[in-house]
Amino acid sequence: MQLSEETRTRIQGLVASDDVVLFMKGNRRAPQCGFSATVVQILDHLVPQYTTVDVLQDPEVREGIKAFTQWPTIPQLYVKGEFVGGCDIIREMFQTGELQQALGVQTG
Repeated sequence: MQLSEETRTRIQGLVASDDVVLFMKGNRRAPQCGFSATVVQILDHLVPQYTTVDVLQDPEVREGIKAFTQWPTIPQLYVKGEFVGGCDIIREMFQTGELQQALGVQTG
């Protein structure tokens, strides 16, 4: 998909809107797929506040975010404006402690 300048600008604004932004199916209270639910569970465990963007509510953002990152799947996590990864990467980073470091969470 070709990303329009308007959609790119909108996505950049969403990514910049909070330190932790999760593009997902559904929302924090009601994830609409298992992968999104897994990432929400991990984030809920680590940080009290983060922003979710429900891609099911906006087909342009749903397709646009994939072109924006060159990453084919959703969910997609951004920390401080940087793309971190999808569900498998987030799960792995959580298990190794890398995610906690990226989020600035004290462990132990």
